Amino acid sequence: MATEVLVPLWLKIAYASAIPVVVVVNWRTYGLANFLWLSDFALACTALAVITENRLLASMPAIGVLPLELAWTVDFLCRGRLLRITGYMFDRRLPLWIRAVSLFHLALPPTLIWFLYSFGYDARALWFQLALTCIVLSLTYAFTRPEENINWVFGPGDKPQQLLPPRIYFGLVLFAQAVLVIGPMHLLMNGLFGR
Repeated sequence: MATEVLVPLWLKIAYASAIPVVVVVNWRTYGLANFLWLSDFALACTALAVITENRLLASMPAIGVLPLELAWTVDFLCRGRLLRITGYMFDRRLPLWIRAVSLFHLALPPTLIWFLYSFGYDARALWFQLALTCIVLSLTYAFTRPEENINWVFGPGDKPQQLLPPRIYFGLVLFAQAVLVIGPMHLLMNGLFGR
């Protein structure tokens, strides 16, 4: 007796096909450090979750970056004028094919919400996502340049901040991720989709 596949085959193929394209384009365009963005980890976890139907792998990005991806989506729909984080998507100096790779940000929220609705939320994601976020942000702080400001570990927005000592600011970023994003999202996802 065959078991029912809950994730449609087309979605598995779409994610499995998109990942190599995103990796190659971003690596050649922006370099290896670009893969330290939490959104890139979210994309990898989501793709693996879709392909393997693993709810822990979907639950992690849902509490780690879903609010940020929704903010990216809203800003994109406002043509980068609201939050000013997607302005590069409308910069004609960048080739269209490079900008198109960032459209994965639009796919993550509906995919994650549908996945958790279908499979449920795995509460273990809280600890796994906290650990992953601390590791990724620490690597970003230690091995990237402040001018790149990946994951905003050196300042909000495009540029490093100047008000606080860098390590104090970095500590606040870790605290904010845990207390303002991951913790509340864990409670929300567990309340909505916990089983």
